[in-house]
Amino acid sequence: MARLIVIIPLVLLIGFKLATWLMERRTAALKTATEAARANVARIEEATRPTIVPSEHGLVRRAELVVDKGVLTGPEVDAALAAAAAGDWRPAAELFAAAAGDHDRRWGLVERFAESAVEEDAWLKAWRAERPGDADAAVTGVRALIGVAWKVRTSKRAGEVSREQFDVFHKILGDAVEAAAEAVALADPADPLPFSVQLPIARGLSWPRERFRELWVEITDRAPLLWPAHLDALQYWCAKWRGGGGDHAHMHAFADAAIAAAPPGSLLTVLKLEGYWEQFGYDREYAYGAPEVRAAADAVRADLAAADPADRHLTYVRGWLAYMDHRADRPVEAVEQFRALGTAVPDPWASYFDDPVGTFVGHRAGAVLELLELREAEERARAQGAPTAG
Repeated sequence: MARLIVIIPLVLLIGFKLATWLMERRTAALKTATEAARANVARIEEATRPTIVPSEHGLVRRAELVVDKGVLTGPEVDAALAAAAAGDWRPAAELFAAAAGDHDRRWGLVERFAESAVEEDAWLKAWRAERPGDADAAVTGVRALIGVAWKVRTSKRAGEVSREQFDVFHKILGDAVEAAAEAVALADPADPLPFSVQLPIARGLSWPRERFRELWVEITDRAPLLWPAHLDALQYWCAKWRGGGGDHAHMHAFADAAIAAAPPGSLLTVLKLEGYWEQFGYDREYAYGAPEVRAAADAVRADLAAADPADRHLTYVRGWLAYMDHRADRPVEAVEQFRALGTAVPDPWASYFDDPVGTFVGHRAGAVLELLELREAEERARAQGAPTAG
């Protein structure tokens, strides 16, 4: 009996270790097979992508393309970010001061420096310690907290996020609510940023619609055309978030109202294109050629024509228009936008595709080939004496 008491646990331990070893081997084999399958799919996709000679169609070569997520750029921004990484917050503070009154640029600065602070915030803590009354530092701190929260949650679907991740996510967003209240108290009463910075909080904490509308009034009373705020607000009203509640009507109503209130050239017409992207992705039904989608694209085209040529959001808007025109089988219009994009690979490719440049190149080539087919069809029709579309 004594020997059995010793042997049985030993056998169980050996069995457990053997089972663990076999499971680890199977997991490793499955991972290897999955990676090999993904690599094979990537090779097939690359081999089957349509190809063209870009220069023959007024387009830049693939090697010249650069992913552009629409963030604020410039040598002075890069220099200040480098200084912050080295612990010096003063160049950042100077940039904010120089942008006083330009809410769009200030928001661009908040995004860039908050992103830096998510990775290393010693410089931001020093800024806040030395200038506790600085509203720019306070708003940047709020945005950094939101960035940390979303980094914990990840961009996965809700069903793929653990309960522990959600608990930490909500806790950090709760801290951000308190930090935002402090930023409001410190800021100029006319400053919209302490309010617009709260839009991702509202989405993440599932604020009820009435509370969100109150926040939106605070923003639009101060800056009715604040472009990045409108993009953030659209997300709240999507069907997948609390504002939409599984219904696309709220999202489209928000976009329609914002566009109706904006002057030509505001570029807010892009809200409808993003809205249709969200709708099609949610429903898994893709109707890019529908009359209302084509009409929304044409409205964006007119908006671009009326916009300030120096508007920093032009590339972003052109990207969405090029994509929607291509998906709607409008090669003439799509190729025009691809040419205007030059070296930029903006959204939706920059943010929503695993291989932004490769997918962009494939879509661009597809649009060119469709255009060539259209021209050939027109030539045949002309030779036969039939009317043509062009």
